[in-house]
Amino acid sequence: MRAHCTACLRPLRGCLCRWVTPVQHTVDVLILQHPQEVAQAKGSARLLHLCLPHSRMVAGEVFDETALRALLAGPRQPVLLYPDTPQGSTLGLPPPPPLAPGALSDPARLRLVVLDGTWRKSRKMLYCNPLLQLLPRLPLKGLPVSRYRIRKAHRADQLSTLEATCAALAHLEHDPERFEPLLAAFDGFVSQQLELRP
Repeated sequence: MRAHCTACLRPLRGCLCRWVTPVQHTVDVLILQHPQEVAQAKGSARLLHLCLPHSRMVAGEVFDETALRALLAGPRQPVLLYPDTPQGSTLGLPPPPPLAPGALSDPARLRLVVLDGTWRKSRKMLYCNPLLQLLPRLPLKGLPVSRYRIRKAHRADQLSTLEATCAALAHLEHDPERFEPLLAAFDGFVSQQLELRP
């Protein structure tokens, strides 16, 4: 077995600790990671988690309802980071509840729930966890072209978990510049992964 870093849990050759750039943020972040992403060297969620002091990352596809309810509980309003679902591709799910008026006005009262996985995997996570379907959603619009050069995307505006979360936090906290160092660290991580390719 290859030796692994005890901090980032990656093989030492692909250790990403040099790119960890702690960024202060007000919105609480809960990352629900698909099990197949846990050992994915190209995944960005581990770097995101290590850079956000007020984040938690839990792996699973179908979560125990009691455990998931506990993760979502508390004084903060959970909001699911998820794109608008085009009509006809809803998988038979009910439409999400609307955000209460003014719900996004105070970042200190929010918990951003992020699904880490491919589009297909994240859609299955939503389908298999009814509690997630009950959360109001935050879709992102007008996104920049992704800087994620190590994974194929079907569209230019399909972002990595780290990029999408940074965009959401910048929107919710009205401070895009604060998350630029994290995006710069992401660029370094991507370049490292490209160098490690055979």
